[in-house]
Amino acid sequence: MLKLLALDRFTILIFLMVLLATFIPVYGQAADIFGVLTIAAIAMLFFLHGAKLSREAVVQGIMHWKLHVLVFAFTFALFPILGLLAKPILVPLLGQELYWGFLFMCCLPSTVQSSIAFTSVAKGNVASAVCSASFSNIIGMFITPVLVSLLIFGQSQHDYDATSSVLNILLLLLVPFILGQVLRPYVFPKMQKIPGIVKAFDQGSILMVVYGAFSSAVVAGLWQEVNGMTLFLLILACSILLTIVMLLALYIPKWIGFNKADQKAVFFCASKKTLASGVPMAQILFIGQPLGMIVLPIMIFHQIQLMVCGIIANYWANHTRVEDEE
Repeated sequence: MLKLLALDRFTILIFLMVLLATFIPVYGQAADIFGVLTIAAIAMLFFLHGAKLSREAVVQGIMHWKLHVLVFAFTFALFPILGLLAKPILVPLLGQELYWGFLFMCCLPSTVQSSIAFTSVAKGNVASAVCSASFSNIIGMFITPVLVSLLIFGQSQHDYDATSSVLNILLLLLVPFILGQVLRPYVFPKMQKIPGIVKAFDQGSILMVVYGAFSSAVVAGLWQEVNGMTLFLLILACSILLTIVMLLALYIPKWIGFNKADQKAVFFCASKKTLASGVPMAQILFIGQPLGMIVLPIMIFHQIQLMVCGIIANYWANHTRVEDEE
């Protein structure tokens, strides 16, 4: 029983963040300040990952092209295909606008900080996760608008400024990571004296993202735009989609012959969709459309994926710890 409680502790914290955001959302100037703190936590997380990983591990992660190709195929091919296949079922159940949001979600890149954080918690290949998730987000700034234009609009309708988004990713994620690598000889010895610091930033940054993102949706009137049955059907659709992708992401790397650490990196990087990049993209790509309905699927999918991945990451972490002890 104690092991089960320990396994679900992080998931419980995520659920509490959702409840807290629903009843006491952060908004206005406080939301701006909280957003800055969240960004700082994410940057510090990548700095610590950079300081923790050896140069050999980083080079190995960059060179692991098979893993990156597989994650790319899941993110920008499998997800959109499943979204298109679901159209005859979802349009009658959810309506056109919510289906557009569902398909838009399928075209988004993977998450960055949570993919890497969960991979780290699960004792997976963090170096490959850093490279794969970062590459997914950078290339997604170009591919997602094209996919949306082809699959939803049928033709290009709006300009999309990818340059600023790419620069923001480089500044927020890769620059702190590189800085951590440069300062590793000085920082890593101090990190060894505080072994729990990386895990604290891993989980803490995820909790902050959950609370901030869900608060924004609640303040924007999320729960006034859909009824209970529609919400239930959307949650069910997102859950089924995540289940299918996770099962494929669990077994395909095994069939290919990846080791356990790489399997975990693929699992967490290939099964996620980003909320942080998704909402700004939606604001640009869906001008004049019901934005609340468009972003609702990614809001729901984001919460489900974090909760499910929290359970799995902690299970794998505990299972790996038991194997090491044996």
